[in-house]
Parts: sequence; structure tokens; C-alpha cells
Amino acid sequence: MAEVKIYYDKQGNTLTVWFGNPQEEYICEETGEEVVLMKNKSGTVIGFEKLNYSLQDSANLRFSFETLAVN
Repeated sequence: MAEVKIYYDKQGNTLTVWFGNPQEEYICEETGEEVVLMKNKSGTVIGFEKLNYSLQDSANLRFSFETLAVN
């Protein structure tokens, strides 16, 4: 079973999403669009962080996921 971890830091204004093990983070790469990619030793992206992300106090944070199988 795949697991996705989502963290919102109101004070730091960041949204962090992990779809790999955060403990395997080896290097981070900025995309230039206020997104930081977290990668493991093999270079696989295991998470990302959106900088300057904020929610309105009354806003609901919703997520939906779709799986894609590649043959």
C-alpha cells in the first residue's frame, strides 16, 4: 500500500508532500517556481515542498489521488 504524507506549515507558509520515505532524502533541488524537489540517493523524487503556500483560515484543504499503472 502506498502512503502519502502531507504537511502544512502555517508559520513557514509551506506545503510539503512525501510519497517516499522522508528519511531517504539525500538532496534537494529548487525548480525556480517556488517548488523544492526532495530526492533519494538514486535521484528519484520522493517528495516536494511548495514555498509561499498559504491557506485562508476558512479554506478546506482537499486532496484526491489517482494511480497510474505503466506496462
